[in-house]
Amino acid sequence: MNTDIENIADQLMVNNRNDETIAPKYPVKSMILQLIKQLQQTLFPGYFETGCLQNRTMKYRLHSLLDEISSELAEQVYLALQFSPQYQSCEPETVKHASHEISLQFLSRLPVVKEYLETDVEAAYSGDPAAFNKSEIIISYPGIYAVMVYRLAHELHLLSVPLIPRIMTEHAKSVTGIDIHPGAVIGKYFFIDHGTGVVIGGTTIIGDHVKIYQGVTLGALSTSGGQKLKNVKRHPTICDHVTIYSGASILGGETVIGENAVVGGNAFVIASVPENTKVSIKTPELRYKNGSSPARNAPPPPEDWFYMI
Repeated sequence: MNTDIENIADQLMVNNRNDETIAPKYPVKSMILQLIKQLQQTLFPGYFETGCLQNRTMKYRLHSLLDEISSELAEQVYLALQFSPQYQSCEPETVKHASHEISLQFLSRLPVVKEYLETDVEAAYSGDPAAFNKSEIIISYPGIYAVMVYRLAHELHLLSVPLIPRIMTEHAKSVTGIDIHPGAVIGKYFFIDHGTGVVIGGTTIIGDHVKIYQGVTLGALSTSGGQKLKNVKRHPTICDHVTIYSGASILGGETVIGENAVVGGNAFVIASVPENTKVSIKTPELRYKNGSSPARNAPPPPEDWFYMI
């Protein structure tokens, strides 16, 4: 081996003994990403298979998948639980038993996750005239993928599993540009259209039949308090049947957007909005100038301009 390379390797291994066995101490990200793929196959049977399957064999395929998921998820949860204060003083066998129980509890929630995802697909199809059919939405829409990963991660979050839920949602963010914290609470028929740049904070509460567009932030007014703000509601509550258009920012734990409200594009909202209210920023004043021609004011946009995407 090149001497220089060997010296660098020695320096990197300075805190490791030669006789020490290096075993995983953290959940393995590649295994978690594999679990997401397998879970996607269980939630949308037939859409993400690599080979042909007859309908009568799908049940056996699902049984096999769930068995694999249960075993691998228990291993990853075991690694994660070592960072939970609840288990740090426990014997390894106790932690292993807890990890298997958590894995089974998680799997028991998959039918509920599937039910919610079916409403999300329905909301996407009914709310997007560009959608060809529901299969296109399931296979290709980034919003559906990000929400699927969030809904799975949220179940693990509710089971107090450390690390893994955040690994899952950060992966979805890297793929889709949609950042949903696993702690957020999101109802049925949720649709993120386009999606890039959406941020949904960890204490956000979203009701049913909510639609948001790209660049929307549901965030905190300030995080300067750092860890002192842990477990404090910092993010807004969005009630049922709300639409939030592109670029809008809605901030603060006391901010509530009432039912049937519409928040226009680029609006900056830090106070509650009553139900059945439309919020829009003042129409911008644009001027057109072409060469030596005198500048002229742009024609005003239609009254409902902020609905347009």
